[in-house]
Amino acid sequence: MGWIVRTWSKSILLFSRIKFETEGYEKLNPKSHYFFAANHMSAFDIPIVFAAVPFQMVAIAKIELKHIPIFGWAMQAGGHIFVDRRNHYRAMGSMDKAKKSMSKNPRSVIIFPEGTRSKDGKVLPFKKGGLVLAISLDMPIVPIGIIGTRALLKDKFSSVSKNTVKLVFGEPIETKNLTYDDRNDFAINLRQEVVRLVES
Repeated sequence: MGWIVRTWSKSILLFSRIKFETEGYEKLNPKSHYFFAANHMSAFDIPIVFAAVPFQMVAIAKIELKHIPIFGWAMQAGGHIFVDRRNHYRAMGSMDKAKKSMSKNPRSVIIFPEGTRSKDGKVLPFKKGGLVLAISLDMPIVPIGIIGTRALLKDKFSSVSKNTVKLVFGEPIETKNLTYDDRNDFAINLRQEVVRLVES
């Protein structure tokens, strides 16, 4: 299922003539599992991350993605985590199921802590749901700065430009010494690191 999602992602980029490059990947241990936390500027962020990050990875994603043909079906079959952001009770239930699943079958996770795409290019405040899950699992979080996806579309109805997108990986941040009470400060500090990577 992971192969299907990566292939779908690479096909989207190929047909859209989008190229990407990465920086800082050498900071990661290929044998480890991470939470990857990235900024969110464009609908292209999702396929770019899955194409560029060579880890077996699932996403914490809004429930609407569940219904995308092929991609959404593969995400469901691959154990991705869908959250209904309009229903707090269901969202918490999804997180509880995710924690049990991750404990039994560890793998990497991609989250976009802003919760939605930025409209003006500025990194929005980070929501804490996915970060709390990482803290509860003692998994390191890797900040990612995605640069260039906002410029891919000139406007809503225009064709894709030929820009090259860049993903910058930061140093993994350990969560073993963090607790639930640390979530607010941690979200602020993580956002600052992602902003630094985007502006570097």
